[in-house]
Amino acid sequence: MSTPVTTETGPAPSEASNRVSLGLSNRLLARPEVGALLAAVVIFIFFLITAPAFRTASSFFTVLYQSSTIGIVAVAVGMLMIGGEFDLSAGVLVTSAGLFNAMFCWDLGINLWVGALLSLVASLVIGFLNGYLVMKTGIPSFLITLGTFFVLQGANLGVTKVVTGSVSSPNINQMDGYASLNWIFAHEFQIGSVTLQITVIWWLLFAGLSAYVLQRTRIGNWIYAVGGNAASARAVGVPVLRVKVGLFMTVAFLCWFSGMHYLYNFNTLQAGNGVGNEFLYIIAAVVGGTLLTGGYGNSIGVAIGAFIFGMTSLCIVYAGWDPNWFKAFLGVMLLLAVMVNLYVKRLSSARKVG
Repeated sequence: MSTPVTTETGPAPSEASNRVSLGLSNRLLARPEVGALLAAVVIFIFFLITAPAFRTASSFFTVLYQSSTIGIVAVAVGMLMIGGEFDLSAGVLVTSAGLFNAMFCWDLGINLWVGALLSLVASLVIGFLNGYLVMKTGIPSFLITLGTFFVLQGANLGVTKVVTGSVSSPNINQMDGYASLNWIFAHEFQIGSVTLQITVIWWLLFAGLSAYVLQRTRIGNWIYAVGGNAASARAVGVPVLRVKVGLFMTVAFLCWFSGMHYLYNFNTLQAGNGVGNEFLYIIAAVVGGTLLTGGYGNSIGVAIGAFIFGMTSLCIVYAGWDPNWFKAFLGVMLLLAVMVNLYVKRLSSARKVG
């Protein structure tokens, strides 16, 4: 009679994990905004040493204001880029919104609030058309919004000259509604010996709201999904059309907001203003860690990118250097940011393997 053979069955071998374990430094670098933060710290220290005028509180608050003028629209442009699209009409749309408000109310003699609200509606319609045409025609957003850029640029100059006889809007500081709109869009808070522009507060609020939407809401997940792969996002039920059109309208809204600031801060606008600012918004987003290919980035990084822009543009003057070098710096900064962002993206992808 054979003796049964007993075998001890040990625990099943654990399945080998293919997740890559990264150290703390690599985990930090895998965050989109960390590269921009390190760059901001280095540039800040550099200008503290080389630009004595930057060491005062008033100069720092001036830098914050300069950063906010780019940062407000850059928040929305960054979200749009995460969603995989561009808007080259953003710079001139800022001016269009302000000119519409000023000339409409001046020509008809009505309250500025009416013009501001109608300007908002017009801006949102332009944003809707940009997004709708991109999605329905399949033409890249670069080309659609480039066409919008030229239409708005020509309209700004042509309509302004027809209405006012010049290339600038009329002074609006004596019109009904000016005081309340000026407080909302261009108020200045005196804090001791320094002045804080309300746009700095708005900029930080918009950046915080955008960060919350991107990181904590379903809409944020949709934005990353459509930017990463629109076809895959559509296959799992993401409303790609609504998300992308909504992003273009968000850009239009913050362009309107920025246009209101310029109008009520300076009381008049030049019709040719805003050309070229669309690239500054994109640069702020890219320096802040947003990939040009979409699907990656966050609003905190974009805010840091805008701060780097504001700090550099003013501190070159504070240091007594030729301000023409600023454009060269922007080019170098953009190239470095693209390379750093690609490296950071690889780290982030390695962290998620498995």
